Amino acid sequence: MTALGVIKAAQRLGVTLEEVAELLEAGRHGCPVAGLQERAAAKLAEVDAKIADLATIRTALVAADEAGCDNLTVCAFSACCPIPFTEFAEENCHAGPCC
Repeated sequence: MTALGVIKAAQRLGVTLEEVAELLEAGRHGCPVAGLQERAAAKLAEVDAKIADLATIRTALVAADEAGCDNLTVCAFSACCPIPFTEFAEENCHAGPCC
C-alpha cells in the first residue's frame, strides 16, 4: 500500500492528518509506532461518544417529526415541543400538532 493509501485509510478511521503524519514519520525511521494501540483505543472512545451524540440527535429529530413540529420559532416557545428548547417553553401544551 502506498503512503497515500495509508493516509486515506487512516482518515476513514477518523485519524487526523497530524496524527497520520506522526505515525508515518515514526515508521519512516524504522521505529515501531509507540502507543498505536492506545491511540486506537482513544479514537474508539471518540467514535463511541460521537455515536452517542448522534443517537441523541436522532431521537430528538424523530420526536420532532412525530410531534408535527413545523416551525422552530414557534416550537421554541411551546412546552410540548420535543426539541430541547425546554428553558424557553411556555407552561401549557396545546392539543394537536406541536407547532
